Amino acid sequence: MSIAQTINGLTRKIPAWPFYILAPMWPAWMLWQGLNGGLGVDPVKVLEQEMGSLALKVLVFGLLITPLRNATGISLIKFRRATGLIGFFFVFLHLTVWLVLDVQIMSEVLTDIVKRPFVTIGMAAFVMMIPLALTSNNASVRRLGPMWRTLQKLTYPALVLGGLHYVILVKGWQLEPLVWMAIVLALLALRLPRLRRLRLV
Repeated sequence: MSIAQTINGLTRKIPAWPFYILAPMWPAWMLWQGLNGGLGVDPVKVLEQEMGSLALKVLVFGLLITPLRNATGISLIKFRRATGLIGFFFVFLHLTVWLVLDVQIMSEVLTDIVKRPFVTIGMAAFVMMIPLALTSNNASVRRLGPMWRTLQKLTYPALVLGGLHYVILVKGWQLEPLVWMAIVLALLALRLPRLRRLRLV
């Protein structure tokens, strides 16, 4: 039995639902730490950045699932929906911390969205993810039919914008956001031959 078959046999025994329970535990712990002085002098900023970083990493992992299966035979497809929804959950928390705990004043929020490019890009990515989250259920898959797969392709520009948001957000040219942006672009590039074949069918 190959390594891929062994891993696939193990993952078939693992349900996806525990991940929905585990996902909120880290944000809850971070919030508790912030309330008790465990996140340094600017806990709001630390919490905001941590939620954004988690969101990007989880969504990139979701983007990796198909190339991983194609390259190795290891299939984590059953976890892709949970990955997308948990990633959206972290994006929502990232936005909520920024709105409620950081900026707080709605007029300033609107000004930031219009005048600060990294905020504009981040909001655009979030808006793209809303229909993805709302249709991540079996009823929507049945109702939308082939259109559902087309709609899911919003994941790609949303992730590019999310990576770009991270790159512009940090001060100066720091390595980590550039690495994550490169990973996103590389994973999307792996899909190009397959997309060309689909267009020829």
